[in-house]
Order: sequence, then structure tokens, then C-alpha cells
Amino acid sequence: MSAPLDASRRGFLKAAAGVSGGLVLGLTLPSAARRSWAAAPMAPDAINAFVKVDRSGTVTLVMHKSEMGQGVYTGLVQLLAEELEADLEHVRVETAPVAAVYNHPQFPLQFTGGSMSISSSWTGLRQAGAAARTMLVQAAARRWNVPVEECRAERSVVHGPGGRHAGFGELADDAAALPAPDPKSLRLKAPQEFTLIGKPIKRVEVREKVDGSGRFGLDVRLPGMLRAVLARPPTLGCSLKSMKQPAALAVRGVVGVIELDAGVAVVAQNTHAARKGRDALAVEWQAPAGAPFDTEALRAQYRSLAEQESQVVARNDGDVRTALADSAARRLEALYELPYLAHAPMEPLNCVADWRADRLDVYTGTQMQSPDRAAAAEVAGLPPEKVFIHTMLLGGGFGRRANPGADFVREAVELSRKLGKPVQVVWTREDDLHGGWYRPQWTNRLRAALGADGKPAGWYHTVVGQSIMTGTLMQGMVQKGIDPVSVEGAADLPYAVPNLRVDLHTTTAPVKVLWWRSVGHSNTAFAVESFIDECAAAAGTDPLDYRRSLLTDKHPRHRAVLEMLAQKSGWGTPLPAGRARGLALHESFGSVVGEVAEVSMENGLPRVHRVVAVIDCGIAVNPQMIAAQLESAVNYGLSAALYGEITFANGRAQQSNFDGYPVLRIHEAPVVEAHVVPSAADPSGVGEPGLPPIAPAVANAIFALTRQRVRRLPMIRAGRFSVA
Repeated sequence: MSAPLDASRRGFLKAAAGVSGGLVLGLTLPSAARRSWAAAPMAPDAINAFVKVDRSGTVTLVMHKSEMGQGVYTGLVQLLAEELEADLEHVRVETAPVAAVYNHPQFPLQFTGGSMSISSSWTGLRQAGAAARTMLVQAAARRWNVPVEECRAERSVVHGPGGRHAGFGELADDAAALPAPDPKSLRLKAPQEFTLIGKPIKRVEVREKVDGSGRFGLDVRLPGMLRAVLARPPTLGCSLKSMKQPAALAVRGVVGVIELDAGVAVVAQNTHAARKGRDALAVEWQAPAGAPFDTEALRAQYRSLAEQESQVVARNDGDVRTALADSAARRLEALYELPYLAHAPMEPLNCVADWRADRLDVYTGTQMQSPDRAAAAEVAGLPPEKVFIHTMLLGGGFGRRANPGADFVREAVELSRKLGKPVQVVWTREDDLHGGWYRPQWTNRLRAALGADGKPAGWYHTVVGQSIMTGTLMQGMVQKGIDPVSVEGAADLPYAVPNLRVDLHTTTAPVKVLWWRSVGHSNTAFAVESFIDECAAAAGTDPLDYRRSLLTDKHPRHRAVLEMLAQKSGWGTPLPAGRARGLALHESFGSVVGEVAEVSMENGLPRVHRVVAVIDCGIAVNPQMIAAQLESAVNYGLSAALYGEITFANGRAQQSNFDGYPVLRIHEAPVVEAHVVPSAADPSGVGEPGLPPIAPAVANAIFALTRQRVRRLPMIRAGRFSVA
């Protein structure tokens, strides 16, 4: 199934029906540039995903997206079943193989990321359901010799005149013999006709997660499989100098010690023995030349760069220099700093590789199927069509499992090839926090000149940090020295400012950087929404009213979110003594999210009690799923805002596990109230847009409460509240 597929639609349909029995449809999912891409039609001559109806009446959606807790299985099943008129009890999900036909139409990759799964499938998957329904209804009409118009499908049954009815399974073979309808002839439902879309359908994979039958990467077991952990370079840039194996080999269960490109693998009968063997391994590392990397030194460098004008300009409206030099204006300036962050998914990274001379099977939770297959093929010495990626359920990803270097896949394949046996490589939490990929460290310098009306007449934003896209398959997005994710959320500032400049200093460092949930927006939203609050305070204006006054008719969605947020949060109404509210508003991944945080100070530390989140994400395919994702984004983002920080000293990461890299505990988690702005627009992103506003909303609440500005994250270091 990983080999390129025959592009002949008719040939594919006939062959598939002959093998499995029943109806099999091929379809192309549209481009995923969210609102504009979502309306792209199904291409009749390309096969990109499969809808199958077998003789038992089971409908199978071959899923080309990864399920990592975000609910994509459920949302995409709803799209298909809505137009197919299928009973959800009869719909199943089957993970897709790797093939070019599953690639994202905009990027030549099969992957899950960018909060694009629902938006990119909006039209194509509904067309697939409508096509299958049309063929099943036609098959029934022919069987009963009645007009098609007198037949209809409902809950996996086709009903006809005179009380006739037949289940999808009974009609599947006959439907498979019919020509697939022209997508242009298909009529898709209007929103008011939806019976499944817009409903809080329960997660389709929840049963297998509850009863343990769902398989994550760590659950994979193959006959004869060995386990391994790696001794990895302890500092950035160091390499293996020497090692002594006897103590490791003496550990019961250890069967070998093998040098790999990524380090030294200790192979054992079980993971516990492999870890004990690694601990006993005597390894000497060669330090790299030059001064060891230090994040405090990097911070000083970034602060210096932020004072300098860059010739790499992302946006330049009007004359910002003249506006800032206006002696009559009130000038503001602030520096906002954010640290490196780890992804820290709850399921540690892992991969099973089973290398043979003529075939390679890889079992892992991945967000990047086609790049991982290419990397595995290279390491295995096999053509890509001989490499099979089996996508397991993912215990969290946040971008870490969309790794451009395919690190956790490469090392498992290399080890399996050297062993000639299947092997499971498991990363410990320490492995990931010490040697993984990180959200970049950033510094932002913002300057504003306020006119007599208190509104910004000039706004100058300088961004300093590493490029995420450079060196990845997305490098083509970097144009004229500008990585768009470095300035997203800054260069597209929604507030009306006549003189606006955004420039960029792109830096280099030995730290590997990677997209982290919400990518560049986690940086720019904190800087922009904190600074706009500073402008509101300087103008003596309510923060919500100030934002409202700067949003023109060009941004009706922002205004609608702001209005609902004011209503749902009770903005302006009294709070219990010792509490205050803070606000932030931000657009990312095609959606607009506003959040209000209610905060107090307890024992000198900020405590977030309640977060009201409002999102405009177009049509709400599954409100329950949207609420869950907003709750997730708030808590994940709050963990980072309060505690998240990876620091380096002498080239070594200082955080090793959740004791030094804390995440929000249950008793610290706020009540999150999620609200969706009603919309008839095509869906946009949900998984990531809820994260960027939370840090500035909390910081702004702290200012309202204490008159202290938080300009550096995290807010709590070494158990103490810190604003700088």
C-alpha cells in the first residue's frame, strides 16, 4: 500500500471491489489553506483517501491523519458520515499507509500539523460521503426498479417506496459496479441540514483508549523484539571518544552494546535492563571546540540585537521613525523575552523497527509519515516502496513527533539493521529534555508613540530568534531572509496603526529548534498583547475598550470575539477581593481567539482561577472537541507561561524531568469556559489557536492586580514570582 498507486480511478475501483467485496471509493482531499482551500473540490482522477463499505455494512474511513488526542478521528468521521448518511455505530477508522496520494495538496508531504486536519478535509471528505451515498441509492433504485428520486439513505439504510429498505452492506457490491458520480453533480448539505456536523459526538476512539485495546507506540510487541535505550551526548556538540562495555554487559538481560550515529545503544530483553545497562556503561565524550553554549550569554546577545535596526523587514507601513520621533507623542518601549521550551509529550518518544533484507516495517506515533519513511529508507538501504510506516496512536505530539530529522525513527532503523532483529528504542524523559528539539528562545523589542487620542501613531516591533523553517522541508517558505513563522502574529497586526514596522534578526545557535504548539504565535502574541495592554494603560483606557477602538471594519471576526468575550467573562463587573482580570486577543491558524484570565496572588505566586475562551473557527464541526482543545491549549500554554524553561549552562540542558520542567498540576488548573462564535464560514484551526492568548492574558491580569508588568517568561523561577 505504500507504493505509488495507479491513477486510473475506474481501474482502482474495479480492482479494490474485486479484492474486498463491497464499495470502495477514492477521493482527493482539498488543499488546506483553511478558508480558501476548504472549498476546493474532489479531483475525480486522483486517489488520496479511501472510503470503503463492505458487505457487513461497515463503513471504513482510511485515515491519513494522526490521532494524538486532538480528536481528528472523530471530526473527520463526522464529515464523512454526514453526507454518507451512515450510522456512526457502523463507521470504523483504518490508518492509512504512506503514499504520495495522501500528501497535503499544498505541501508534498503526508503529515498532521498546523491545525489543518478538519479545514483541509471539509469539502473533499463530504464529497466522498455524498458520492458513496449516491451510488448506494442508485444501486437500490435499480434493484427495486424505481426512480432514484423516490429513494433516500438514512442511518446506513436506503429506503424506497412501499416500505422497501436495504442496508448499505446488502447494496455494497451492486454499488461498486456503478460509475462514480462526477463531483460537480453532487449536492452537499447546507449547514441547516446537518444532523452530525455541529453535534458534540463522543470520540470514536475513546473505547479502545479506555479498555486498553488501542495501541500506542509503546504498546507494540513483535516476535523476538529486543528493547534499547541510548547513551546520548550529554552536552551540545560533543561526540563519542571512548566506551567500556563490560559493566553494561554484566547486567542481567543485556544482550549487546552497539555504537550508532546518535550515541551508544544498550540492547536488552526488556527496557528496564536496557536502562540499567546504560547506567552502567562507561562512556567518555569529546567536548566540542569553542566556548560551551550558555543561554544567559545568548540572552545578552539577543538584548543587544534587539536594540539594532535590521534590514530584514517583514512589514513597513508609513513612516515609523518620524512617528516615534514626534516630540508631542507619548513614547513607550518594552522588551519581552521567552525561553527555549520542550514539547514534553506524556508518552516518551519511541519507535519499533523491523529490518529485513527486502522489507522494513516501522511502528511509531508520528506526525510526519512521508518524511519519516524517506529517512527510514535511507538508513535501511531500501527503496521507499519497501518501507512501511505503521502509524500508532500518539500520546501527545505538539510538533515533537513532526521531526524534520526523523531522529527517533532513524536510530531505531539503524539499530534494527545492525541487529538483524526487530527492536524498540525508547527515549526516557531525560533523553527528550536533554537532547530533543525546542521552541526557540526569543526577544522582542516594541516601541510605540501614542497620539493625543491615546492610540498608537507609530509601532515598531523587532523580533530576535532562530529560524524554525530553515533546514527543514518547509525551507521554501523562507523568502528574502524572512522566516514567516518568526513574524507571524506581528507582521499581520490587526490593530489600526498608520505607521508600523516589523523587522527581524535571525540568529544561529547549536540548539536544534522545531515547531512547538502554535509555532511563532506563542512568542508574538505574548509580546503584542502585553504591549497593547501597556498602551491602553498609558492612555488611561479600559483594555477591552482600547482594543475595540483599534479594530476597524476590516476585522469583524476580532470584534465579534471581543464582544462575546466581554459578555461571557463579565468584563467590568466586580470580582472577589484580591482578584483581577486580564485580556488577550489573537488570530492564528485561520481562527480568532480571545481569552480573559482571572488571577490572584497566593503566597506571592500567581494563581489562575478561571479562563473564559471565545473562538471563531468557522463552522463548529464538533463543539465538544473544540471545547476540549481550548481547555488543552490553555493548560498547556499556562504550564509554559508559569514554569516552562529550558536553560543551558556549559552546553548542558539544566532541566531533566518534570521536577525541573514542571507542568500544571490538577489543583492548579483553572476552570476553562469555552465558547464558539456562531458561523457559517468554512472551518479553520482549533488545536493550536487557544494557546497564544493565555500567557499575555495572565500577565495583563497580574498588572491589573499588582501594577507589575511581566515581560519575561516563565513567570515562576526557582519557586519565586519573577517579572524580569
